[in-house]
Amino acid sequence: MEHDLSPAALAELRRPRPYPAVSVLTPTHRGQPFNNQDAVRLRNMVAEAKRRLEADPSVTRDRRADVSRQLDRALSEVDLTHTEDGLAIFAAPGEHQVWSLARSVPERVVVSDTFLTRNLVSAHTAERPFWVLSVSADRVTLWSGGVDRVAEERAGRFPLTREERNFDPERQERVGDQPSNFRDEDTRRFLREADTAMAALLRHHPRPLYVTGEPAALSLLCETGTVTKDAVHIPHGGLAHGTHEAVWQAVRPVLDDEARKGTQDVARSLESARGRKEFAAGVDELWQSAREGRVRLLAVEENYRITVRDAGDHLIIADDGDLDAREDIVDEIVEQCLETGAEVRFVPDGTLADADGMAAVLRY
Repeated sequence: MEHDLSPAALAELRRPRPYPAVSVLTPTHRGQPFNNQDAVRLRNMVAEAKRRLEADPSVTRDRRADVSRQLDRALSEVDLTHTEDGLAIFAAPGEHQVWSLARSVPERVVVSDTFLTRNLVSAHTAERPFWVLSVSADRVTLWSGGVDRVAEERAGRFPLTREERNFDPERQERVGDQPSNFRDEDTRRFLREADTAMAALLRHHPRPLYVTGEPAALSLLCETGTVTKDAVHIPHGGLAHGTHEAVWQAVRPVLDDEARKGTQDVARSLESARGRKEFAAGVDELWQSAREGRVRLLAVEENYRITVRDAGDHLIIADDGDLDAREDIVDEIVEQCLETGAEVRFVPDGTLADADGMAAVLRY
């Protein structure tokens, strides 16, 4: 299953496909007993997608058979023991993809000539992904982080391990990661190599970067690094050989502090916008402003959801069971704002209570 929505991956997902391009969305659960129902729900959604193909007279027999096979292959690749909060299956002639989402999605089957990406984009934005690079004199490890965890990432050239011909293990045993060890030219070269590898990865997968290591290692990166020089440095050694839990405990206080400051900045921006008459709230007003490209900053509470119905020139709250309801209107607004260059910030629940969970600073 895919997790990392890089700009290149998103561009590839958004390109037009030969009809029919099928998107299957379903909420999932991270643990028992609730995830016991996920397998049945997912099979039912795939069966519904096949029924849609069968009933569509514009789909030829060969393409129907092809896309049905792709759906079956995608279904066989789903690992429900490692799901998050949502799942997206994309299938088209000759291809399929499975994406795990750290944000719930509505049950939905869409048949079109493009894949439905807005829930994927919203989940990725809410996840606030980041990189952690843990450096030592003999090893550099890369970690992929999200809202509540990190995991080792074997991407690019990572992990990097210092070649034996350049590294004296007896000297390491004597002095460990002491400052003298980082004045060695081979060590400097090794960390420059890590910096170069990280720069290459960031070009294709841009995220905020945090670097952990002994103070001497971080000092050396400030002298010789490029992308690692400008990253957030966390003076904590031993994590290049550590566990994901140890890395998470080291970076979490920094992330929490940044999140608090970020939420305060958003609140100040919204309050200032009120005074300038550049404030918007309410799903209908925000949807209109997003479509017009007027949103500069969109703030959304992390678990805010609302179901609406299109009433022609505006949106209204949908009744239970309304067949025309749009359950993912929040994700639509998020993606539309990102498409027009707006900044989107997810904030803790309750932060926007006076704006019913979602508000914006307008460009004009």
